[in-house]
Amino acid sequence: MAKIIWTRTDEAPLLATYSFKPIVEAFASNAGIDVETRDISLAGRIIAQFPERLNDNQKLDDALAGLGDLAKTPEANIIKLPNISASLVQLKAAIAELQAAGYDVPDYPDNPTTDEEKDIASRYSKVTGSAVNPVLREGNSDRRAPQAVKNFAKKHPHSMGAWSKDSKTAVATMDDNDFRHNEKSVIFDSADTLKIQLVAADGTTQVLKDDLKVLEGEVLDATFMSAKALDAFLLEQVAKAKEQGVLFSTHLKATMMKVSDPILFGHVVRAFFKDVFDKYGEELLAAGLNGENGLGAIYAGLEKLDNGAEIKAAFDQALQDGPDLAMVNSSKGITNLHVPSDVIVDASMPAMIRTSGHMWNADDQEQDTLAVIPDSSYAGVYQTVIEDCQANGAYDPTTMGTVPNVGLMAQKAEEYGSHDKTFKVANDGTMQVVDSSGNVVLEHEVEEGDIWRAVQTKDAPIRDWVKLAVNRARLSGMKTIFWLDPERAHDRNISDLVQKYLGDHDTEGLDISILSPVEATQVTIDRIRKGEDTISVTGNVLRDYNTDLFPILELGTSAKMLSVVPLMAGGGLFETGAGGSAPKHVQQVQAENHLRWDSLGEYLALAESFRHEQNNNDNAQAGVLADTLDRATETLLNEGKSPSRKVGEIDDRGSHFYLAKYWAEELAAQTEDASLAETFKPVAEVLGAGEEQIAQELLDVQGSAADLGGYYLPSEEKLNEVMRPSATFNKVIDELKK
Repeated sequence: MAKIIWTRTDEAPLLATYSFKPIVEAFASNAGIDVETRDISLAGRIIAQFPERLNDNQKLDDALAGLGDLAKTPEANIIKLPNISASLVQLKAAIAELQAAGYDVPDYPDNPTTDEEKDIASRYSKVTGSAVNPVLREGNSDRRAPQAVKNFAKKHPHSMGAWSKDSKTAVATMDDNDFRHNEKSVIFDSADTLKIQLVAADGTTQVLKDDLKVLEGEVLDATFMSAKALDAFLLEQVAKAKEQGVLFSTHLKATMMKVSDPILFGHVVRAFFKDVFDKYGEELLAAGLNGENGLGAIYAGLEKLDNGAEIKAAFDQALQDGPDLAMVNSSKGITNLHVPSDVIVDASMPAMIRTSGHMWNADDQEQDTLAVIPDSSYAGVYQTVIEDCQANGAYDPTTMGTVPNVGLMAQKAEEYGSHDKTFKVANDGTMQVVDSSGNVVLEHEVEEGDIWRAVQTKDAPIRDWVKLAVNRARLSGMKTIFWLDPERAHDRNISDLVQKYLGDHDTEGLDISILSPVEATQVTIDRIRKGEDTISVTGNVLRDYNTDLFPILELGTSAKMLSVVPLMAGGGLFETGAGGSAPKHVQQVQAENHLRWDSLGEYLALAESFRHEQNNNDNAQAGVLADTLDRATETLLNEGKSPSRKVGEIDDRGSHFYLAKYWAEELAAQTEDASLAETFKPVAEVLGAGEEQIAQELLDVQGSAADLGGYYLPSEEKLNEVMRPSATFNKVIDELKK
């Protein structure tokens, strides 16, 4: 049988899987396709790292590594749902839950000193942050809004806040001594093995990484953020927010950039509460309360200090005396600085732009905001959009153009987390990248506390990225822009390669150009307002940012994007949107048994997965499944059967039922495959006749708490019970599966 791999991930997508995957299995089995599960959840990744500590019933294979191997083969057909890009806070919570469930996984060592602790820390480093995506992404990214989704957004526009020309909202970013300005880049003429070392001011040398392999043609970058420059910049922004009467907020990516951005977040917390740290810093730092895990972790840690109440009062007073602080949850007092993973830049900035440039203050009112994004590499993109909205008002979803993205990410290209090559500098000195002959390839003069990092980009992914961009330009007919900054060393090298590799393709009649991110943003939003479409061709970080920014403005959410990764070996990876793993959705299920997660991304990815099966294995029935699923999805949207946010109304489980009903009806009515029509005609009839009863059974369970048996490792039995509450519907689906 042909095989589709469905990933078991975390939080809301995991809950949705237990409702939707049985439907997928049943429909696919009638086209000779098996749907198998691989567990790449945070809990599953942790368990797989410590087999020697677990009994046979607890052990799990390293499914992520196995999928990484599969992604390098032509047979790969993987549907990848959003997973937790685990922060340290989330990792520790998952460890505690596993330990409580009887799993003998070790505590995370904050300051590993022994060989055992260093080994444990090394294993945990493989499961946190952006651990999953680089392993699976053996191809570049093709993300776009499907026409049915775009049409629906135009007919049923989402809310867009009105902008005022008097808006004080702005982005604050560094103009020197940050990652962008300190970057150096080199392209290797031949394969080599490098080492990264710190030559301290006293002449001693510390090797930080000694087995850094590069291939011929590979691009290697190195850069650093000055801690002193960062602190000076942050203090200026705190004062500016206070002076202008706007909210202070910071926007980082502490989950993915799990070494650099938690450190940056700590600097922000310490700057905002400078007076408190000036007075109590010695005690706070000795207790590990440096702000890198957020204000919430500081408050929790203060309970263990003898003078914790006194220090807590100082923090509370600083909140009153300082600038207004943006809130994540006003009613619960959770600020922008409470939890690093609550303010992910690529999600939080578009949401602010969509809401009149406002965030929420402590009184639960909207307010203009100073958005602090320390590194200037891409901050200008958001500032350009903000200035455009201040001048011209909000965008109109009923008329605006679309912005698909072709993203460079294959084989860990531009892996901006670069966890194993990011270091907090221990001593003043010189950070160096040295080749196997002892030659210094790249170096920076650094000071203690600076953040230094290196990033690799292989040649084959760059060639594939250019090819994919040309293919999308030709297929779509859209204007296509490579977003590359001539002021960045890396982008200058990539730009030279892009121009070289464009020569390998027929670009006659295509509108392809290279612009800086700020210029590209302005051209793109000018075209958006005219209803014109523009492909953004970007590196890895901008891929992430743009595939949230533009879809949130166009569609109201990034979860409705089609995300295809044509794998370089010939297989396919189909991602189900960029909507995150939605922890708040899980909390609502636990409280009210209502899942407002929208599985539209899964529907879109599944159709493309079927098409991949059709094309690669000459399976015509898979193509029929794909076409009928697309039509069913459009009907679902037009009939208003997407999940509601409110308890007592249709949720994701109800949406799954209607998708199955419309899909069965399409299969019964199609004339391309008589056997599928014959199989699904009675299914469509039964689901149609039982619609009222099934819909009611799915609604009846709502309104009371749901026990999932765990958060990071929920109970299989309880998940099935909660997510498949309609016996009538279950009977039809279970009988359909071959």
